[in-house]
Amino acid sequence: MSDNDKKTAGIKQDSGKLSAAEKQARLAEALRANLRRRKDQARERKTTPEPEDSDRDA
Repeated sequence: MSDNDKKTAGIKQDSGKLSAAEKQARLAEALRANLRRRKDQARERKTTPEPEDSDRDA
């Protein structure tokens, strides 16, 4: 194995660890975004008046 192959092998291992950390960061951000979206939806439901039963056809 040449010196260049050893360097490439080390980079592959590091990039594997880096991608796992990047994946964790992406997942954490996705969870935060999901939580923000759900909170916004809950706020909208609270502020939006519900239709009255008299408006519906029986």
